[in-house]
Amino acid sequence: MGEVILIASGKGGTGKTVFTANAGVILAQRGFEVLLIDMDLGLRNLDLALGLENKVVYDVRDVCTGVCRISQAIISHKAFPHLHFMAASPSREDGEITPLHMQVLCRKLRKQFDYIIIDGPAGINDGLIVAAAGADLGVVVTLPDYAAIRDADHMDRFLGDLGIRNRCCVVNKAIARLMSQGMVPGIQEISKLMRIPIVGVIQYDENINISSNYGLPIVYKKGTYIYENFSKIVDRIIGS
Repeated sequence: MGEVILIASGKGGTGKTVFTANAGVILAQRGFEVLLIDMDLGLRNLDLALGLENKVVYDVRDVCTGVCRISQAIISHKAFPHLHFMAASPSREDGEITPLHMQVLCRKLRKQFDYIIIDGPAGINDGLIVAAAGADLGVVVTLPDYAAIRDADHMDRFLGDLGIRNRCCVVNKAIARLMSQGMVPGIQEISKLMRIPIVGVIQYDENINISSNYGLPIVYKKGTYIYENFSKIVDRIIGS
């Protein structure tokens, strides 16, 4: 049976969606069958990060409301044979998709995929409750600034209240120089402020943003320091 991983963030702009895309590619490169689901209803961007925006016909709302079959909404990525994608609806209709819908969908998908990674909406809202309904593990992506860390801690507590026991944190867009000079919180301070383990730190690199804007996750190129870092983070996540 597959594992369902929710990627969440306490606020927007943390790089959650780009992290989702790259983590999915890492696992697919290892031969696992991976499905990425965009659950940021009305604000979908995961299709852009994967370069699949022109391939979307049906989305997760169509599946949950019976408009199409699950297989019709799943898009296979040509560049990564084991990577698959299900888009979010371009509009948000509150109440159309319920936590029960998501639980049933995830139960069915577990039989087909090794990992189902859900890109949840930023912040704490009803959409997050739906996105988290079928999750086994929660990954909170945050930035090294106090506002983001506070929001990430609130997110962690909320995911715990939803029943997700296994949770961890990724610190994204870190600038080592600013951390060493004490201008932004360092990793030790972030660890004290967060109750969950930090499984990785991603250094700020403009190439990550450039790559995502071209619709090609940066870890497609093996052997780089970015690839190695993402790979180690994914190891810690799936081993947690």
